[in-house]
Amino acid sequence: MSDPVIRRATEADLPAIVAMLADDPLGATRESPGDLAPYRTAFTTLAADPHQHLVVAERDGRVVGTLQLTVIPGLSRRGATRSLIEAVRVHADERGAGLGSVLIEWAVAESRTLGCRLVQLTSDASRTDAHRFYERLGFEASHVGFKRAL
Repeated sequence: MSDPVIRRATEADLPAIVAMLADDPLGATRESPGDLAPYRTAFTTLAADPHQHLVVAERDGRVVGTLQLTVIPGLSRRGATRSLIEAVRVHADERGAGLGSVLIEWAVAESRTLGCRLVQLTSDASRTDAHRFYERLGFEASHVGFKRAL
């Protein structure tokens, strides 16, 4: 098995990305892999924003992982720029083999390169395995997150 290549996502990657987003109990209730139109619209917005980094991990020509890295300038912490890691997914065939760690470590390194002084992420409260995974990678469960559907 070859090492994964992490690269910017293209519109051609959308079917594979959306399939991974939908491939778990939470994603299955909120994603629509049969209708890519809203994802294409969102991709156009992401691709035009220099603060958004939607990437895929590719192995042997196949998309096997993805994440979105958002760079957020701010005033707090003495004007620190931070990054936010979102939508981390690994293809079912690749889970447990270290690809998730490769993706997260890429995001941390890229955040440093982009001048960020803090990397943050959220994880659904029900994903206890993911929480242990992020803690093993050095993340602290330091805050309680809140969401409000609109």
